[in-house]
Amino acid sequence: MLDSGEFTDESTPRPDEPWTYTLTIPNDPRAVTICRRTLRLILTLHDLPHLTDAAELLATELITNAVRHTKGPAAIKLRWADPVLRITAWDTAPRRFARALAPRAPGPTSDTGRGLALVEACAENWGWFNSIHTAEPHRTDGKFVWCELTTAV
Repeated sequence: MLDSGEFTDESTPRPDEPWTYTLTIPNDPRAVTICRRTLRLILTLHDLPHLTDAAELLATELITNAVRHTKGPAAIKLRWADPVLRITAWDTAPRRFARALAPRAPGPTSDTGRGLALVEACAENWGWFNSIHTAEPHRTDGKFVWCELTTAV
């Protein structure tokens, strides 16, 4: 039998408290769906459903690029600090190949190449940096591409 005093409101996280989730994935196209569904669940459980559609779209673009253009593992990180949700994708692209990322205009019949333009259009902020510029010791190779959404979206 449970003592009703074991679970208190103090054990329930406050909605305005910052949080971070990181999901490391193999280089497998199916992992993109896993990331998307995990993101939706996290945002729903943290009572941020109004960010879910945009966050899902942006995260899918970032993690798809990571899986498509590299051979190693990748990771997606969600960080909430009210009112900003930062979505970061890490991949193993070697630093020497991590040139300046910029949206490009694909040809009218191209099926690819719109991801970063979409990120630029839908996110409040976005950018990238080489892994060498981070304090995350387990991410020494590759790059991070990030974008931010706010609750005002």
